[in-house]
Amino acid sequence: MFSKKTMVVTGAVILIVLNGVVFSFNYIRQSSFQSAAVETVLFFVSPFQDAVFHSLDYGQDLWRQYFALVRTAEQNEDLRKKLARARQQIHEFREIREENKRLKRLVNFKSTSRVSMEAAEVVAKDPSPWYRTVIINKGRSDGVEKNSPVMVPDGIVGQVMNLSEGYAKVLLIIDRNSAVDALVQRTRARGVVSGLSSGETCRFEFALRKQDIGVGDTIITSGLDGIYPKGMRIGWVSKVIRRNSGVFQEVEVRPNTDFHKLEEVLVVLNSPDIDDVLN
Repeated sequence: MFSKKTMVVTGAVILIVLNGVVFSFNYIRQSSFQSAAVETVLFFVSPFQDAVFHSLDYGQDLWRQYFALVRTAEQNEDLRKKLARARQQIHEFREIREENKRLKRLVNFKSTSRVSMEAAEVVAKDPSPWYRTVIINKGRSDGVEKNSPVMVPDGIVGQVMNLSEGYAKVLLIIDRNSAVDALVQRTRARGVVSGLSSGETCRFEFALRKQDIGVGDTIITSGLDGIYPKGMRIGWVSKVIRRNSGVFQEVEVRPNTDFHKLEEVLVVLNSPDIDDVLN
């Protein structure tokens, strides 16, 4: 089998040879025999010549279509790349917009607070299901101290438990080792908010059964633990169980802070000293 390109080239060569023969006959035609011979050659050559010309035109059309398809494919690939870059830019712009919203809330909260705060970014989370801690990118060199409270505009987050010059480990209030002295804002009933071993809820412990606590009540910090400033929001009461016996009632608290979306926080730098609270 010959390739299409080889056939086209062979046809072109034959056409050139035949044209040469025709022109030669035209040049030497001087007798009726020669004219008859030329006419005979033209009779046989013309259909072949016409077929060759059509083949050449068809081949040229194929090449033009091929190159047009190649250019179209290249243009489509270029458009796909531009579309991908545009989508990535839109995603980045949306992320910047959401980050600006969060930072604006932090700045507004910081400017209206009575305590000095330092903004920090959450750079890591403890993967263990038994401990609820995060790592922030601010440490001793930024004025952060051990037990410094950490919060967001929605409520408190936790407290610094370990730190280095540039980083700090924060114990979240939903960790079972956490304890925050707290008040029911409506009735001023006192208790301690502790984390649970699982889930995103806390319990309000040591609340006397006779105290008035209802679902929806806001729980705030009392300021008596020497760590958290007084009046900071912790969460709201989501469940109350008063049994017929016992001294205390069971109170479940849903934190205001969404720990699944924790990205930026504020560290309180001048938290109250326990001696100042007691004196």
